[in-house]
Amino acid sequence: MQTYQEILSSLCELLGSFVEEGQELGGDTDLIDELDLTSLKIMDMLMEVEDRFDVTVPLNKLPDVRTVGDLATMLHQLVNDSPS
Repeated sequence: MQTYQEILSSLCELLGSFVEEGQELGGDTDLIDELDLTSLKIMDMLMEVEDRFDVTVPLNKLPDVRTVGDLATMLHQLVNDSPS
């Protein structure tokens, strides 16, 4: 079982490859406005997230994800609800 903080930390590390060098990442970081992720980058990021956390992110949940913290919360639920 992974904690929210562990997932958030891993997520920020993973997102580092999708943003400009030196850009700060945290739970309140807005994925669209602050990171300027295009829809293509978001889909690439989701594939990496699914691989790293071994989950499938439901596309119908994505409209509720605005910040890195929102994504970490969703992943925390998916990771900890999935059968081992």
